[in-house]
Amino acid sequence: MIKKVLLFGWSRDDLYVLSKSFATSLPKVFSSTCLSTSANIWHRRLGHPSPHLLHFLVKNKKVSYTSNQFNFNYPACLLGKSSHPSLKTTGHQTRAPLDLIFSDVWGPFPMLSSDNFCYFVIFVDAYTKFIWFYPLVAKSNVFNIFISFRCSLSVNFL
Repeated sequence: MIKKVLLFGWSRDDLYVLSKSFATSLPKVFSSTCLSTSANIWHRRLGHPSPHLLHFLVKNKKVSYTSNQFNFNYPACLLGKSSHPSLKTTGHQTRAPLDLIFSDVWGPFPMLSSDNFCYFVIFVDAYTKFIWFYPLVAKSNVFNIFISFRCSLSVNFL
């Protein structure tokens, strides 16, 4: 494998900025001499599709892989494929903002954030659907966050 730089560019605010002249002077496609690799590599390259989709791509000769060993237990796979059932109606009627606030706590995350958060709590106003999001280091912080949230409502809204 030859390791050489294919492109070089400047970044601004953590994004690469390409001028029109820079973008039009570059090749539009990069190719690799490696035509076949493992199913796991294709899985990561293609954004973690299901094994069923990978089999479909192989069948239609879009990709080929040397090993059928699937290990799709990456955190990105598990989070991307998770779902939450729709909330059931509560029967409560709201006539104004802040009449009814719902809350949910989630965690722990599979990985810590850069600030060591591994939980979060949200508060949702039933009338406006406005959401307040609070990251948490520990689940035990929920009550203190709720008290702070309630105080901020008293100061800002009531």
